[in-house]
Amino acid sequence: MRTRLIKRLLLAISFAALALVNLSLEAVSVDLTGINGTAISGTRPEPTAVIWLDAPNATQSTPHMKTVHQRNLQFTPHVLAIRTGTTVDFPNEDRVFHNVFSFKDGKAFDLGIYPVGATKRVTFSVPGVTRLFCNIHPGMAAYIVAVDSPYFSAVNEDGTFTIPAVPIGTYKYHAWKPGRDVLTGSVTVQAGSTLNVVWK
Repeated sequence: MRTRLIKRLLLAISFAALALVNLSLEAVSVDLTGINGTAISGTRPEPTAVIWLDAPNATQSTPHMKTVHQRNLQFTPHVLAIRTGTTVDFPNEDRVFHNVFSFKDGKAFDLGIYPVGATKRVTFSVPGVTRLFCNIHPGMAAYIVAVDSPYFSAVNEDGTFTIPAVPIGTYKYHAWKPGRDVLTGSVTVQAGSTLNVVWK
């Protein structure tokens, strides 16, 4: 009799625990969608822009490593968008020495002169725009845009962009391009929504 009662009690506890798990899963489920858009400067696509959404309550995640290549006396990509906390590698893939540095705005650093095949890295721990230069080759320049949000995108060559896996809702957006004011506005993210940014 006692054994049967214990078995029934354990079974009831198991069902209760399963119900709690199901409730927890329902509570954390979030409807996600992506947002597509275009960035235009005047009447032309703007391939150097970065777009991001404010998301102060977004889950913190470990940023991925990124790379800015030094090849053919150029930085590639010319504009890199990253989340704050991301570490960026700067490999020298050229046939000459390079010296990557940034002295104002964003992240200030100087990697010193280093040879072909060597890689140095920098962690971008605060949001901002960092302009890259090479001490040896004055024609080399690029940008790293660090944003405190998981919802961001650099713009493609044709001026299009996609910010994937955004929870449905209304957000404040920001749009940056070199040498111009940052545009801001509001966008509602839902299935099929778009965001078109225009610098006049």
